[in-house]
Amino acid sequence: MSTESPALVDIDAYLNRIGYDGPLEPTWEVLRDLHLAHATHIPFENLDVLLGQPIRLDLDSLQAKLIGGKRGGYCFEQNTLLSSVLEHLGFQVTRLAARVRYRTMRILPRTHMLLKIDLEGQSWIADVGFGSEGLLHPVALVEGRPSPQFVWTYRVVRDAERWVLQSQQGNDWHDLYVFTLEPQYPVDFEMANHYVSTHPASRFVQTLTVQLPLPEVRHIIRNYDLISERPGGLDQTRLAGDEELLHVLSDTFGLSFPTGTRFPIQALAE
Repeated sequence: MSTESPALVDIDAYLNRIGYDGPLEPTWEVLRDLHLAHATHIPFENLDVLLGQPIRLDLDSLQAKLIGGKRGGYCFEQNTLLSSVLEHLGFQVTRLAARVRYRTMRILPRTHMLLKIDLEGQSWIADVGFGSEGLLHPVALVEGRPSPQFVWTYRVVRDAERWVLQSQQGNDWHDLYVFTLEPQYPVDFEMANHYVSTHPASRFVQTLTVQLPLPEVRHIIRNYDLISERPGGLDQTRLAGDEELLHVLSDTFGLSFPTGTRFPIQALAE
């Protein structure tokens, strides 16, 4: 459970940020709709890492950045904020950690944060911090049950004592990450956050990425590549340079930076 006081959450500002004006009772419908609104309004991004800014996980800093500053963030930021909001509303939340398996079966460190929500006799996995392939709705923690979410489909399966979140691509299922149900605490995420935001081998240090999942398309920037993913395939465009990058960040992702902002990413020729 969180050490943050739920009273610290500015719920009205958060709801305005995600464009949600529905009911707030701790029900499945409210959980589903809040999750969707958060996932589709607050982009996944690592821009502060590239700008040399520290990634702070205290609630005041998260609200200042993701809500007041209209910025995005990665899993520790996004899911810490969501968990604090859900607890404020009366949901039972447990923070979990995962090893990413996306496009790899190598054993990676536990550098992903997700949430388990226990509600009305059912456990759900909630996660607004996995980027473009992340969930739009929570997924029931039930072995093998498909979870259609607009044009995307997910499920969880068992792997010995662990659980694996998978996404469907055509007729195949692909692992996203593997996790256990052992509760994690803020100190655990501080350690992992330090690694992913500062270690030279971290992909967040090496590559600019901004991602936003929507019901019918996933928008992605990876360095200077702009990608739109749909079930039928990918459209990919190489951005002309830094000014076009800033324009796309603003128009597609709602992330505004001053003219002349530069991110230390690979040159166009690379």
